[in-house]
Amino acid sequence: MIRVAVVDDERLVRSGLRLILGTAPDIEVVADCSGGEAVRRVVESAAEVVLLDIRMPDVDGLTVLRRLREQPCPPAIAMLTTFDAQEYLAAALRSGAAGFLLKDTDPEQLVRAVRTLAQGGNVLDPGVTRAVIGGFLASEAEATAASAVRVLTPREREVLALLGEGLPNPQIAERMGLAPSTVKDHVRAVLGKLGGLNRVQAAIVADRAGLVAGRTATGGTR
Repeated sequence: MIRVAVVDDERLVRSGLRLILGTAPDIEVVADCSGGEAVRRVVESAAEVVLLDIRMPDVDGLTVLRRLREQPCPPAIAMLTTFDAQEYLAAALRSGAAGFLLKDTDPEQLVRAVRTLAQGGNVLDPGVTRAVIGGFLASEAEATAASAVRVLTPREREVLALLGEGLPNPQIAERMGLAPSTVKDHVRAVLGKLGGLNRVQAAIVADRAGLVAGRTATGGTR
């Protein structure tokens, strides 16, 4: 079972997400709470995946994100957001968020996203992808990372392209016909050459560089 925690200041939102995720036979919501209780409840419940509201009145989502990422074995964390919270996205990305989902995400897509996060993949809702990319690539450091793509070997570029699709290591290994341990080494090398980025940041760089199937170098659909 995939152990999930839902953190949101609105009880109705938490109840709705619990209801949706409860329909999946392989997912268990082990905690739901507001920001003030989040770190304690997530740690106590040993949640593997956290769906975290990016804006909360008691303790904001960015603070919770940073505190959870400081834990010895941090869970995969996807930020729950709305269209009017774009100014927070780049900060969440730099703090280690593994994905971004709109609060009105389709139920089936939400279940798939949780499974992807549990496997070590990343998720970017199409509704916020362009805002995340724009915010991430706004600084000089990220522009440098994008230009570093050309130093990758052909095999590493292929790995980066699959990271751009949000695939976890086991699926990358299956797609490339490689051992998972080999893929893990390639991913580590790619992230290192790009300046120590995390998987979501690398996925955005892949998208911007035109490596993701079906997309142009500017992130549009071909």
